[in-house]
Amino acid sequence: MADFDYDVLVIGAGPGGYVAAIRAAQLGLKTACAESRETLGGTCLNVGCIPSKAMLHASEYYDAAKNGAMAHMGVEVEPRLNLDQMHAQRRDAVKQLTGGIEFLFKKNKVTWLKGLATFKDAHSVVVGGDTVTAKNIVIATGSSVTPLPGVQIDEKVVVSSTGALELPKVPEHMVVIGGGVIGLELGSVWRRLGAKVTCVEYLDEILPGMDGDIRKEARKIFKKQGFEFKLGTKVTGVTVNGDKATLTMEPAKGGDAETLEADCVLVSIGRKPNTDGLGLENIGLETNKRGQIETDHDFRTAVDGVWAIGDVVPGPMLAHKAEDEGIAVAENIAGLTGIVNHAIIPGVVYTWPEIAGVGLTTEEAKEQYGEIKVGKFPMLGNSRAKTNHEPDGFVKVISDAKSDRVLGVWCIAVPAGTMIAQAAQAMEFGATSEDIAYTCHAHPTHSEAIKEAAMAVQGKPIHI
Repeated sequence: MADFDYDVLVIGAGPGGYVAAIRAAQLGLKTACAESRETLGGTCLNVGCIPSKAMLHASEYYDAAKNGAMAHMGVEVEPRLNLDQMHAQRRDAVKQLTGGIEFLFKKNKVTWLKGLATFKDAHSVVVGGDTVTAKNIVIATGSSVTPLPGVQIDEKVVVSSTGALELPKVPEHMVVIGGGVIGLELGSVWRRLGAKVTCVEYLDEILPGMDGDIRKEARKIFKKQGFEFKLGTKVTGVTVNGDKATLTMEPAKGGDAETLEADCVLVSIGRKPNTDGLGLENIGLETNKRGQIETDHDFRTAVDGVWAIGDVVPGPMLAHKAEDEGIAVAENIAGLTGIVNHAIIPGVVYTWPEIAGVGLTTEEAKEQYGEIKVGKFPMLGNSRAKTNHEPDGFVKVISDAKSDRVLGVWCIAVPAGTMIAQAAQAMEFGATSEDIAYTCHAHPTHSEAIKEAAMAVQGKPIHI
């Protein structure tokens, strides 16, 4: 058998790639990870999940102080925005976490190969001019911003999510193109800091893919916070003149064009898999119509010895999905059994309140199961939400009418992202709504709303 430089070579050090590399090394495999960025962690840690949460958290404090929420609780302050410091704490969070991964690589003896990796054949890649061989190669190159045809991103006036994190001053008017997770999160940051925010969405409702009730309720809440929405609207062009932009738009279903002025335009219409420059043609690996790499249940591609995980394979483009796949692929390579249950992957929108869901939407559940039962409980009836002055939102539990097995849980609540883990775990164990309803929940907590929504499936919540 041929000698290889490594047992496993992972291409990409994002949440999927770095986790795969560390897990492979933990399992005794000689492992390397190729990454072209100056720092590890991929989009998520450098310009995605982590820095956006740092800005969301800081802007929540500012908003609470500025708009009377703290005064309502007897804390009277008049805040001053120090945007430079807000950016500094964001950069510090990124520096600490990316440095943490570098430490973990050293601790687990993972070799970091610095540079872009391109396939020569199924067992060798060129990284930074050197050829490296490996018995197994894992593609974990992630995704990048989907461009909008005819719109040039300059990261000054017309920005991607990366540029939206770095704005040197608060825009007067920010237009967000796309009513998905990223647009609503970053739009929330700048709205709290003083910008007028208009969200333009091609579809008839925001947050595509989420439960219908959740989508409607979320838009109502955002509107109350000051967001303006133009739904069913197509952006046909953006012209920049100095530090201003003019958007041309028309109804998605046809009609008269209109224009909109802004001093910042955020393009957030989705992300596309990163496969360019990988040299997939050199190993005879083709992508599907969406530019993704197809794999089997174990994350093997059509080419022997080549595996793929994360945003480059089908499924939701989420860091935690990539991490789970990273662990699974490493375990499969090591001869163990690595499994990811793709039916139970939670999704979270880190706005205020947070929005989260796991499993099927009401619409999907009806389609797949026919007869379902739904229980809803408003956060207004939850004692902790009440004392915290957080009345917005609800929890919704969807179960199969015949077996009572929970098919989906959706919630809008300030800590919805944390609450949803309970639902995901319950569903992983095949829980019924009755199982959740009869599980004792600590009082007073937001999570009691999940218990009450489960009780509502049987038609018997206590506090409404």
